[in-house]
Amino acid sequence: MYTIAIQLQFISQHFLIGGDWGQENEKHSHTYQVEVQLEGTTLDQNGNLVDTVYLESNLQALLSRYRDRTLNELPEFEDANPSVERFARILCQSLVSHLHAPNLNAITVKLWEDDFTWGTYRTKIQSKKGSD
Repeated sequence: MYTIAIQLQFISQHFLIGGDWGQENEKHSHTYQVEVQLEGTTLDQNGNLVDTVYLESNLQALLSRYRDRTLNELPEFEDANPSVERFARILCQSLVSHLHAPNLNAITVKLWEDDFTWGTYRTKIQSKKGSD
């Protein structure tokens, strides 16, 4: 199994709801670090699992929705805590829907909200071979 990964940083704000978490209940910023890992068993005609420029472009476009925004104000976090685990799932599922690489089998999004706290979400990717 081949794996390729890319990491990018962005800043977003959020606050926690539904409990007493002290300062976490107040709006605050995180410098998030996102790592996307793609897995597959075959390489393309150029010897790549996926073109890293293509991957970075798709990830940058996705992150532009969240960069310098308050997560709680976005529909995907309506009435839900913008936890690092939930945010990783949202990023992962969004990225899967935009990637077109038929040799991918799985994707993992690992999201750090600080130097020591992170969450991941991993999903298998259905082959898109023959669906073009």
